[in-house]
Order: sequence, then structure tokens, then C-alpha cells
Amino acid sequence: MHDLVPLSIPNISGNEWKYIKDCLDTGWVSSVGSYVDQFEKNVSQYVGTDYGIATVNGTAALHLSLLACGVQPGDEVLAPAFTFIAPVNAIRYCGASPIFIGSDPKTLCLDVNLVNEFLSRECVKQDGGIYSKQTGKKISAILPVHIFGHPVDMAPLNEIASEYGLPVIEDASESLGSEYREKKTGSLSTVACFSFNGNKIITCGGGGMVTTSQESLANHIRHLSTQANRIPFEYEHDEVGYNYRLTNIQAALGVAQLEQLDSFIEIKRNNAALYRRLLSEIPQVDLAWEEPWAKSNFWLCTLLVPPADRKPLMEYLLAQNAQVRPAWKLMHTLPMYQDCQVYGMEQTEAIFERCISIPSSVQLNAEDIEYVVGCIKTYFEQL
Repeated sequence: MHDLVPLSIPNISGNEWKYIKDCLDTGWVSSVGSYVDQFEKNVSQYVGTDYGIATVNGTAALHLSLLACGVQPGDEVLAPAFTFIAPVNAIRYCGASPIFIGSDPKTLCLDVNLVNEFLSRECVKQDGGIYSKQTGKKISAILPVHIFGHPVDMAPLNEIASEYGLPVIEDASESLGSEYREKKTGSLSTVACFSFNGNKIITCGGGGMVTTSQESLANHIRHLSTQANRIPFEYEHDEVGYNYRLTNIQAALGVAQLEQLDSFIEIKRNNAALYRRLLSEIPQVDLAWEEPWAKSNFWLCTLLVPPADRKPLMEYLLAQNAQVRPAWKLMHTLPMYQDCQVYGMEQTEAIFERCISIPSSVQLNAEDIEYVVGCIKTYFEQL
């Protein structure tokens, strides 16, 4: 049997050991140090924003961004149901509730047309804000997620948000290096958030980042991330803050990883193209692909299969040492979010039933891809 073909593992092949050793040798290992500053600067410059604020993880970045954008207890935030749970949980951390909007079957991302429909048909403007007719609660933000590395159609979404006076918190956790109309994700909205978890395209072992070009927003988020300590020497705290800063050791890892990002993206895009060419010979499946206005980092290549074959195909591939996984369960089906308002979910539920994420690591080679596709082909030939 072929060796394990992992889903998405880190590639530690640059200056990681050198930079981490520097932290250990100098004693700068905690949440203050030159690598934290350098990582913030490098990420913000890479995506095209003026500021970066390093956080302990992507979820913390989302939580701080929502708070700084004014999301209050009792508010509601528009978000996709087809997403990892982190952005939805971050909304709840603020005491707010998500309103789940359906996804575009082409991009798998938040459907911008449905956002517009919901705000125009299901909401009312009053008291200087926009309120849900069903719940009577104020809608205070929109939180799009760039799914599997593919960008949301941000230009019309930003126009809609501007019309209704809503900030956009861009969850770019899966999309570092992806582009929307030749602009990097992370620079497309009021504020954006990244994750550097171990399975992302670059990793700090954990870690996250907020990017923005609004100075006041950046300052507030940084303040909140350091326990809202206004005068550190005197422990003068002026609001409820959080211990959300990234450590220097993790940032050192991130600096080394970022140096290799462009080569990682090139490998992932080439691998995705090979997958697509080989899978075209199997009529029962498709590979989720990028729209003409997008350049995806293909963080996870995602197979679209007949719903009846999703589970048995995953079981077969796992038995063949090809590490795959289903898409996340839709957020409105989870017990803690079943009472939330939903809109336009029919196509989203159909998408969920078809998705399988297949091996997408940077270390993947042509032989691995040919093996995985061969296993898929064998499965359908045996039916």
C-alpha cells in the first residue's frame, strides 16, 4: 500500500530552526520581541495594509476585530453557515448572534446576492441602523469567509455593506496569498483576520493576525490584545482586555514560513491543476475551481461528488492511506446555533452533501496525486 498521503501538514524547510534558536539564545520567547514586530510588518506589507496585529490564534483575531468594529451583546452578524466554526463562535463571544446566509455553489463562499436580498427584504432601517424584521435585533456587521482559499466576491459585498452602514470583517484564515481582482485577501475590507494553525499554508504552530489600514482600529485591537493596559508600568487598565498576543517564538516560525509563501502557493496551484486534469477523466466528480476574477491559494483542494458516494468514497480513500475529510457540518445544524435565523440555505445544504477535501499539503508530489486520483477512479469502477 502507498504511504500515508496527508491532508495538510506544515512544511518546515527554511530558516525556522535558525530564527527560533535566536529567540532561545537571546531569551526573547514570550509576547514581546523583534520577531513579533517583524512578522506583523511582513504580513501587513504582503497583503497590502498599513497595520498588522499578531494574535495567539485566528479565533482571537476574529473576536478582537468584531469587538473593535462595535459588535455588542444582543446584536446580530451576517455570516455563512458553510464555514469552520471559529468565526461563528467569535460572534457569540461578543454576546451577539449569527444570522446564517447561504453560499454560492460556484465559489462555496457567502452568496453576495443572498446578503443583498436578506438586507432589503428581511430587514428594516430605523434609528440609524438596520434591524432584522424577524428578531427585531440590530445587525452590526458582515463576516464573510474565504472558503478553502477561494475569495468571496468582495466588491459587490462591500458596496452592500456601505449602503447599509455595516463594517465587513474579512475571515481570510484559509486564504493567505489568494487574490481578488489582483488584490490580496486581507486587504479587501474594514479589517481582516488570518490563522496560522498547523494545517494552514504557513504556520506558527498556532497564531493569527489582524490586518487593516485604519489606524484607530489597529490601535484599539492592539490595546485589547494586551489586556487593555494603558500604562503598563502602573498596570492602568481602562477596559476589559484579553491576553491574545502571539509569542516571539511563534512569530519567529512565522517569519521563516512567510519567506517561503510564494513558493508554497506556486506548488499548491500546480498540484491543483494536476488534480483537475487527472480528475477530468472521472465523469462522476468535479474539483472546486476558481472564478475568473480570483486567484486561489488552493489551501484545500475540494472534490465534488454525488451525495450518495461521499461517505463511502471517504471511507475507501482513508482505507487506502489517502487522508481526506468532509466539509464542516453546517453551522445552523449544530445544537448551539439551531435557534439562529437562516436565509437561502437550500443550495448550501446541497453543497455540503457533495464536498470532500483531498490531500493538499505543500509536500505533495505528482506520484501522490496520481495515486489519490487512481484510488478515486478505482472506487467508481467498482460500483
